[in-house]
Amino acid sequence: VQLQASGGGLVQAGGSLRLSCAASGRTFSSYSMGWFRQAPGKEREFVAAVSRSGGSTSYTDSVEGRFTISRDNAKNTVYLQMNSLKPEDTGVYYCAATAGGVARAQGAFRYWGQGTLVTVSS
Repeated sequence: VQLQASGGGLVQAGGSLRLSCAASGRTFSSYSMGWFRQAPGKEREFVAAVSRSGGSTSYTDSVEGRFTISRDNAKNTVYLQMNSLKPEDTGVYYCAATAGGVARAQGAFRYWGQGTLVTVSS
C-alpha cells in the first residue's frame, strides 16, 4: 500500500490542523493505521493509531484529549485532527500502515508515507 500524507502547515499555538493520509489500493480496510512525528533533533515518536474498523484508537499521553485519529475506509483515508496545538507539537508527521492490530511501535508498521510538516508558532 502507498501512503500520501497532507495537510501540514504553519499555525499559531492554540490553533487547529487536520492531517490526511490517502492510501492506494483496495485493501485499505485490512490495515490498522498510525501517525508518528519527528521533531527537529529528536527521534520519531508514536502519536496515534486506529484499528481497521476505526472502532479502537490509541494515543500518546501528550496528545490525549487534543488530537483525534479517524478513518474513512470508503475514501481510503486516515485523518488526524489536531486541536489546541502547542509549539512542542512541531515536527514532520508520518502516517503508517500495519497488517496487525492497533500498534504503537514503529517496527510494527510496514508501510510509511513521506511526511508532512507541522509548525506551531508561539
